[in-house]
Amino acid sequence: MAVSLTPVAASEIKRIIEEQKLDSNTVLRMAIGGGGCSGLQYSLGFDTEYDPKLDFRYESNGISLVTRKKYALHLDGTVIDFVDSPMGRGFVINNPNYPRGGGCPGCGGH
Repeated sequence: MAVSLTPVAASEIKRIIEEQKLDSNTVLRMAIGGGGCSGLQYSLGFDTEYDPKLDFRYESNGISLVTRKKYALHLDGTVIDFVDSPMGRGFVINNPNYPRGGGCPGCGGH
C-alpha cells in the first residue's frame, strides 16, 4: 500500500506543524469514515501515537503519514495534494480506487 503527499501538500503540512509548534514526533494521520453515494469520507489530523500492530507508517516528502492497516486496500495509490486557488484553499485527496462523481446505480447521479 502506498499513500503519498505532493511536494505542495508536504510543504503546507510542515508549515502548519511549525506554526502550531507541534511536537517533533507529530505525524499526519489519515482515516476513512462512511461511504455511500458521495464516495469515501476522509479525515486528516495530527497525532503523536503510532502502533505498528495497528498502523501503517509512510514517509513522503519529509512527512510521516500514518493510517490504520484496515484501510490499506482502500487507500492504495492515494495522493494527497494541497490547492490554493480563487475557488478555495485546502487539501485534496485523489484516490484511484474510488473515483469521485459516479454515484451509485439508482441514485439518480446526485
